[in-house]
Amino acid sequence: MGVIEDVYEDLDTDVGFEEFEAAVEDKVEQMGGLADEETAAMLIAHELRDQEVEGIADVDPGMDDVKFLAKVMRVGDLRTFERDDADDDGRVVNVDVADETGRTTITMWDGMAEDAVDRLEPGDTLRVAGRPKDGYNGLEVDVDKAEPAPDAEVDVESTDSHRVEDLSLGLSDVNLAGRVLSTDTVRTFDRDDGSEGRVSNLVLGDPTGRVRATLWDGKADLTEEFAAGETVEIVDGYVRERDGTLELHVGDRGTVETVDEHVEYVPETTDIRALELGETADVAGGVIETDPKRTFDRDDGSEGQVRNVRIKDETGDIRVALWGEKADRDIDLADYVVCTDVEVQDGWQDDLEASAGWQSTVNVMDDAPEDATDTGAEAAQSATGDGASQSTGLGAFSADGAGDADAGSGASSPPSGDAGPAGSASAAVAEPPDKAEDSAEQTETFTGTVVQAGSPVVLDNGTETRSVETDDSLRLGEKVTVTGPVTDNTIAADEIERVE
Repeated sequence: MGVIEDVYEDLDTDVGFEEFEAAVEDKVEQMGGLADEETAAMLIAHELRDQEVEGIADVDPGMDDVKFLAKVMRVGDLRTFERDDADDDGRVVNVDVADETGRTTITMWDGMAEDAVDRLEPGDTLRVAGRPKDGYNGLEVDVDKAEPAPDAEVDVESTDSHRVEDLSLGLSDVNLAGRVLSTDTVRTFDRDDGSEGRVSNLVLGDPTGRVRATLWDGKADLTEEFAAGETVEIVDGYVRERDGTLELHVGDRGTVETVDEHVEYVPETTDIRALELGETADVAGGVIETDPKRTFDRDDGSEGQVRNVRIKDETGDIRVALWGEKADRDIDLADYVVCTDVEVQDGWQDDLEASAGWQSTVNVMDDAPEDATDTGAEAAQSATGDGASQSTGLGAFSADGAGDADAGSGASSPPSGDAGPAGSASAAVAEPPDKAEDSAEQTETFTGTVVQAGSPVVLDNGTETRSVETDDSLRLGEKVTVTGPVTDNTIAADEIERVE
C-alpha cells in the first residue's frame, strides 16, 4: 500500500479514493516539486478534515469555509445586477439543495451561475465548497466551487409536516400547522443598504408547544388575514434564534395559509394560587368577571386602551389586564381563556394582577381541559346562577345592551394619563311576577349571580333579574343572597350573604 493509500485510510470522508488521489497529484504539480506525494496527501486530508461537515444541519454562518454533499432540489432564475466598480453586469442564481439533515440555499455567481442554469437539474448531487452567511431567507452558502458527484449517495428526508417540538436551530424547509394565538401589526424598518424592510409576527400553538413566527417583507401582510383561533400552516419556513428562543421565519420562499383542520393547543399553565410577584407565567381559567374597555392618554400624546377581566381556575382567581389591541378581544363571561407570557404585578387593593402586554397572547379556547373545575360550561353555570332558562333572566338582560361593569368595581388602574372611568350602563330589569302594581314597599329575599357591578348591582338567578342598591363591593360572577325592602323594582339591601 502506498503513502497516498495510507493517508486516505486514516481519513473519514465521503470523497472517493480516485478523487482524493487526483487532488494529491494536482497538489504536487501546483507546488512545483516542493512537496512529495505524502506531504501533498496530508495537506489535502487536512483541508478535508477542517471543512467537511456531517450535513447541512452542521453548517453555521460563523464558519469560514465548508464542504458538504447535497442534492439539488430547485434551480432558481438567473438574475443580473449592476456592479458599482465594473462595466459589465453581474449574474447570480440561487439553488436550493438538501441532504438527510436539512435544506439550504447555495448562491452561485457570474459564469458559475450561467453554468448552473444550463446544466443543473433537480436530483443532481453536488459537492459544494463555500462560505456560509446569514441571508434574508435563513442560512445561505456563497459557492466557491461546486462539482458534480454522480456516484455519491444523498438521502433527502422528506418531512411532510413538523411540530413545535421538532424545531431546531438551522432547520429549514419547515411545514408546520398551528393554532393562531395572537397576531401583530406590520412594522417597517430601514436596512443598512438604505432599503425599507417590513416585518410582522404570529404566535402559533400545537399540542407540543408554541412558537413565534416572523414574516418578512412581501409575506408580512399575511398576518392581517388571520385571527386568533384559526388554524394556519407555515410552508417552507426556517428556524432562527432570538434572545435564546427559537423562532420560525417566513421569507420570500415561504408562505402562510389557512387550513381546514383543528389543531389543539393546551399549554402547561401555572396554578393561579402559585403565581408570584415579578414572574412571567402562563395562566388559564374561566372568565368570571369582565369590565368595559377604557382609553387613556400616554405621556407621548398617543391614546392607549386597556380592559380588565378576571379568570378563575381550581386554585384561585386573578385579574388580567389586556393592553392595546388585546383589549378588543371578544371575551365574555364563562369563556375559557389561556394567557401566555403575562407579567405578575401589584394590582388594585394589593391584589396580584396579570399584565398581558405586547409579548403576551390571549386566546379564547373552544376546548377547555376536562380537569378544569370552573371553566367552560361550569363557569357558565357559575355566571348565571342555577343554570335554568335565561329567557327572562340573563339572556333578556344582555339583549338590550346592559351588563357593562362600572369602572369603579375593582378594575385595575391604567397607566398615568387615564382618560377617566367609563360610566356604568343602566339595566332593563324584568318586572317580578309577584310585585304589587302599586309599588308599595315590601321586603324581599333574592338569590342570584352578579351580572352588573357598580350602582345599581344587578343579580340574575337564571329566570329573573333584580336591581340592588348596596354599599358592599360585589364582583361580577359572585353568587349572593340579598334581603331588603323593594322600591320601584329595586331591593335596598339590608343584608347580603355570599353563597359558596
